[in-house]
Amino acid sequence: MVSSSFSLLLVALPAVLGATFNVQVGAGGNLVYDPEFITANPGDVVNFIFNPKNHTATLSSFDTPCIANPSMQSTGFVPVAPGTAAANLPSKQFLVPEGTAPLWFYCEQTGHCGQGMVFAINPPADPAPNSFSKFKAAAIAQNGTAAATSTAPPAATSTSVTEDPNFTTPPAPQWTSATATVTFSGSVYTTTYSSYLGTPPPTPVAVPVDHRIIVGADGNLVYSPANITASIGDTVTFEFHPKNHTVTQSNFLNPCTPLQASTGTAGFSSGFIPVNATTTTFPTFQITVHDTAPIWGYCGQTNHCQSGMVFSINAVESGPNTFEAFQQLALRSNASSTTSGGASTTTTSTKPTSAAVATGAGVFVSLIVASGLVALIL
Repeated sequence: MVSSSFSLLLVALPAVLGATFNVQVGAGGNLVYDPEFITANPGDVVNFIFNPKNHTATLSSFDTPCIANPSMQSTGFVPVAPGTAAANLPSKQFLVPEGTAPLWFYCEQTGHCGQGMVFAINPPADPAPNSFSKFKAAAIAQNGTAAATSTAPPAATSTSVTEDPNFTTPPAPQWTSATATVTFSGSVYTTTYSSYLGTPPPTPVAVPVDHRIIVGADGNLVYSPANITASIGDTVTFEFHPKNHTVTQSNFLNPCTPLQASTGTAGFSSGFIPVNATTTTFPTFQITVHDTAPIWGYCGQTNHCQSGMVFSINAVESGPNTFEAFQQLALRSNASSTTSGGASTTTTSTKPTSAAVATGAGVFVSLIVASGLVALIL
């Protein structure tokens, strides 16, 4: 398990640390912490284990479950690639402070808290007015949907994508200007950036990760995985399999048109990469992630995009501008628009076959102040 250690600052430490509680975050694709609450003593450790896709554990309060505590203390977003082995899941540790007052947490990802993705330490039992069940109900009522439970997303198909007859064209994505203050490696940075609704703040990672996407895996018209989460500084390597595909950047509303043709902004393009059926090494094309805003792309081979061969990086998980909506738009695109034009900003190379997706965890340090005890959550 990839794990960040915890420590204490400016306080006396207990002679011996207590029990460790493992809490799975988003296991099985479900929007839940498992378990949803625990009873713990001062000095115990809560070990948040992050599963795909991109979640947080953030302190809030009973009255406002889906709003960060005024101290803004959080693990930060922890993106995890699909298919990451259990042994490689990143984790963050929280040291339970002195006192037995309840502590309330939620996931900051858009829509997750409103679907009941909350957690508590030492909540009173029902029928107390501040029990965990009432905390979860308040989260759903204040920020969410009519249902408290969520289900795992459907498994990705490797062969075809079905057009939804009830699909309606979503509105264009909305951008705003935002300012973020980021603490990283002991320094504080303030940056102004373009914020896409639902995307995390631009928190850098200590060790960049390379995410690998297979293009045309097993002869199917798919990118595998087709939808990933990546941090600033990470790279994404596209590995080309037979027959002849491209990696071409587009935008949300024009899935099968090069970005420059639809917006006037230069986008990346691999060009066509033919691969022989008997090859044992596969050419690659790599890009670097410079922002947390979504990146949209497609294959420029005739009719491939219209068959659903598209991909996204950092697509939001809820709302009208999801990867699923992007793919549905591609299925409705005009076949004549699929060209692979656009300036390439990267290079190609050859590399031995590998379907593994590299994963890792960035280091996030913030202070959590509770019941007079100052703890670090890393």
